[in-house]
Amino acid sequence: MLDKAARALGLRTDPVIFFGAVAVTALFVVCAIVFTDTVDALFGAVSDWILTHLGWFYILGVTTFLAFLVWIALSRYGRVRLGGDDSRPDYSDPVWFCMLFAAGIGSILMFWGVAEPISHFAEPPLRDVEPESVQAASEAMGFTLYHFGLHTWTIFCLPGLAFAYFAYRKGLPFRVSSILYPFLGERALGPIGRFIDAFAVLGTLFGVAVTIGLGTMQINSGLHTLFGVPENRAVQLILIASVTTLAVISVATGLDIGIKWLSTANIVLAVGLLVFVFLAGSSLYLAKGVIETTGIYLESLIPLSFWNDTFGNTGWQGSWTVFYWAWTITWSPFVGIFVARISRGRTIREFVLGVLAVPTAFSIIWFGVFGLSAFDIEMNQGGELVRNVVVEEDIPGALFAFLAHYPLPTLISAVSILIVVVFFTTSSDSASLVVDMLCAGGPESPTRQRVFWGITEGVVAATVLTASGVGGLEALQQTIIVFGLPFFVLAFFMMVGLVRSLRREPESAFQRRPRHGAEPGEGKKAEAADA
Repeated sequence: MLDKAARALGLRTDPVIFFGAVAVTALFVVCAIVFTDTVDALFGAVSDWILTHLGWFYILGVTTFLAFLVWIALSRYGRVRLGGDDSRPDYSDPVWFCMLFAAGIGSILMFWGVAEPISHFAEPPLRDVEPESVQAASEAMGFTLYHFGLHTWTIFCLPGLAFAYFAYRKGLPFRVSSILYPFLGERALGPIGRFIDAFAVLGTLFGVAVTIGLGTMQINSGLHTLFGVPENRAVQLILIASVTTLAVISVATGLDIGIKWLSTANIVLAVGLLVFVFLAGSSLYLAKGVIETTGIYLESLIPLSFWNDTFGNTGWQGSWTVFYWAWTITWSPFVGIFVARISRGRTIREFVLGVLAVPTAFSIIWFGVFGLSAFDIEMNQGGELVRNVVVEEDIPGALFAFLAHYPLPTLISAVSILIVVVFFTTSSDSASLVVDMLCAGGPESPTRQRVFWGITEGVVAATVLTASGVGGLEALQQTIIVFGLPFFVLAFFMMVGLVRSLRREPESAFQRRPRHGAEPGEGKKAEAADA
């Protein structure tokens, strides 16, 4: 019956995965609207249990993933190429990095660039220094970079590596079930695999819904600052519809046009904003501070990687670190498959070091400039960022309160809104492409399928943000913590499955090969030749 329905609609997809995910998504939307209090209570109770009893599991797990990735990149397995032994990358390194960032946490840097450092500055997580002191500023930067440095990109890198390896080396579909092939064999392509893939679609939808929801709140705050647009659910629905429309247009044009060019243009705009803040602020202070912040991050990296708030037991970690890891892990299949899709032809070593090192370096610079500038405004210029962000809890408006202390605040805030819009557009259209790949098993499918998933993401985001009886951000947080746990467990199977398969690689896969002649796009030629 499902096959007939798929043929009637002209779909090229696995009907069980597609219609199963659609049915559960529709059920959630209806229940969230009709049974609001019950859904709130359910997700609230489950998320509270996870935060209380499994926070340590998230902390240890992500650190374990990072150690595994460093080991596999530096080992002989790092020479294995994601594709044929002679394949080369489809995209140049600069374009690859731009696409990585736009689909990853580019949007989150805009949201938390000022808000997180100021939050920890006013309320030090370890409770061991005086709030709003120099020591508090140092501790705040350590925690902020812990949240947005190597550990976050580890959560994206591990599934991305697994997807790329099993798709390009083993010829398996671009699906989550493929990474379980070393354990399940052909059963990974049967009912068990379809169930896993359908759940991955749901997790991706809800993970992206959180991102769209946060972005909507920030855009709404910016418009309120600039034009007095009210901050309410009606406006947020309009904004979600607008971002979804842009994403649908982008995804309809394909990976090499819409997503590629939007990603590149937006990174240029974001870097321009970064340079403006650096030059318009205390440049010497920031230059010295970014270097010092790097040292703070390296010094605090190992202690924070294992810190579980055992003695203080304040509950802080559940609201921040565990939420971040749970949130990131839910849309790791989306980012992982997208990163895998654009990484054919790279070696495992190039893949891991590129995905971990370059975005982390950029995050250090970004938070160094914005975070240290926020501290300077607060401590030396009589700013009121602590009051705005912490006392009044206006986290979405933190960036715009910050920019009010710089020249041309209206113009720069308008540009910032544009950056946020495009970042969230690229996240949404990339997710639409990936969700469709999860259902179809490959990159080639009718445009209307990708458009359908783009619209569905907007509907889920609107439902979670506006239909919930609790605060919008709290509702998003509870939902994502619940959906993140199964994907987190799955990541441990990824590590074992990769090692099992790599051990069976022929000796030729580990031979060194020169990179000369590796022009962008050569990977596509190799793909055509393989076909």
